[in-house]
This record gives sequence, structure tokens and C-alpha cells, in this order.
Amino acid sequence: MERLASWINRLNERVGRCVSWLTLGLVLLVFTNVSLRYVFNLPLAWSKELEWHLFALIFLFGAGYSLRHDRHVRVDLFYEKADKADQRRINFWGTLIFLIPWCLVLIYSGWNAAVDAWKMGERSPEAAGLPNLWLIQFALPLGIGLLLLQGIAELIRSRTDVSE
Repeated sequence: MERLASWINRLNERVGRCVSWLTLGLVLLVFTNVSLRYVFNLPLAWSKELEWHLFALIFLFGAGYSLRHDRHVRVDLFYEKADKADQRRINFWGTLIFLIPWCLVLIYSGWNAAVDAWKMGERSPEAAGLPNLWLIQFALPLGIGLLLLQGIAELIRSRTDVSE
């Protein structure tokens, strides 16, 4: 089980580091879009859509990385004041009861929506927009799949901590 958790950690580490470069690409794309729009009065629909796609990829494929490094968003009602043992229990039970089931729901529904979009040949509603809009929809089940894997790795890592 430890080997599985280690493999998942390495996978999300690599994906997270690769995705971090998309942030630079997004910044450069936004700068270019703003320059083209306001300096040259040349708005490009496809590049604006590409901004949304890059943001989605950063968010979705970075979620597992964020969980691995404990940098995810947390509703902090009790967690901050809890001792380390209670924090580990909260993480364990929160992952088991909330994270994993919701990941499974999102993977299932996201995959079905992406397949439907692919079958329809979904494309941008803008004439000059991106073709094959359905491609980005497959990022949801893939990104949430990485998050699910990291949740499993966290459970493996914390299984002995909870029994304390």
C-alpha cells in the first residue's frame, strides 16, 4: 500500500509541476489578449476561450497537487484549533466521507457529459472560437481522477495515524 501511495504522490507531483507552467502560459496569453484588444482593437474569440481552458486545466490538474501539499481550501470551523491527532482524524474521515464519494460522482457525471459533447461534436458558439470544444470537458474526470488518487494516497498515509 505504501508503494501505491508513493506512486500516486510522484504522479501528482509531476502533473502539478507541469501544470504550473500553464500558469506562465496563461499570464502571457492574457497579456497578449489585452494588448491586442486595447492597443490594436483586435479581439480574438479563440484566444479568450483558450484562457478559460488553461484556467480549467490549472485548476483541475492542480487539485491533486494541492491536496498532496496540504494547500487545498478547507472550511476551518474546528480544524485550526484542533491538535495534530484530531487534525489527522478530521483529514481521514473528511476524505473518506466527503472527498472520495464526491470525486466518484464528479468523475461519473463529468465523463458522461464529455462523451455526450464528443458525440455531438460540440464546438464553440463563436464563429471564430475554438473547434472541438468537447476536448476540454474530458479534463474534469481526468483532473478529479487525480484528486481521487491523491485522496486515496492520503488515506493510506494516515491509516495508522487515525488509530492513535
